[in-house]
Amino acid sequence: MSSHTDDVHGHAQVDVAILPDELIASASVASPDVAEYALWLGDDSLVLSQRLGSWISRAPELEEDVALGNIALDLIGHARALLHYAGSASGKTEDDLAYWRDEPEWRSLQLVEQPNGDFAHTIARQFIVSHFLFELYTRLRDSSDATLAAISDKAAKEVDYHRDHSVQWVLRLSLGTDESRRRMIVAFSDMWPYVDEMFRDEPLLDRLEGVAVRPSSLREVFDLAIAPVFAEAELEEPRGFIAQGGGRRGVHSEHLGLMLAEMQVLARAHPGASW
Repeated sequence: MSSHTDDVHGHAQVDVAILPDELIASASVASPDVAEYALWLGDDSLVLSQRLGSWISRAPELEEDVALGNIALDLIGHARALLHYAGSASGKTEDDLAYWRDEPEWRSLQLVEQPNGDFAHTIARQFIVSHFLFELYTRLRDSSDATLAAISDKAAKEVDYHRDHSVQWVLRLSLGTDESRRRMIVAFSDMWPYVDEMFRDEPLLDRLEGVAVRPSSLREVFDLAIAPVFAEAELEEPRGFIAQGGGRRGVHSEHLGLMLAEMQVLARAHPGASW
């Protein structure tokens, strides 16, 4: 997995996406319920990594190209580990789950599938998601499922860096020029309707007591973590419209299908190919 320098923008390291050796060697097989939960989290990471990867060669500065690429690679690593574990219940590989499911079979949150928009939109989405994932993975370190706990232990350390990266950019854009501040405010306003879905408890969690984390239990710590940043950035938390959500049940916005078509086209055009 990756290691990071003290530079808040990080550096790219391809081996971040390599599946952890201990997971490959593990014979752990997830129960159907645990597999579904791992699928939720793996889908979040894979969809978000795909979005961030689109910034490579398009970021506002070369250093940011590298930083966003590095974050995307971290997320692919999380996705591989989680989808590998999810697939153990059905004999499917992570590639089967990534490339051979249609849109209604995906369980990602609607926030992660939202388009990149301008750079401020990407940072707003990243700020929200990384704060949520940090609290989630930190709690999942204590999961009674040893595999989920091990994956979360590594993921929490990396998401902590993602969180710091997004905070630096929220402050930089919000306190920068009039135009950068205007874009940051618009970006949070556009992304905030999808925040509520992250903290909804689905019926599956009733069967995973001690294994999974109830998202509703994370809302307070999430709000406490972001409040100082909003205050320093002189921003107000957006109010108003709340998206219907439904990603955990296969209900998605119009954006996911297009993203999946691009991500899956090569594997589906050449099934079984290797290179």
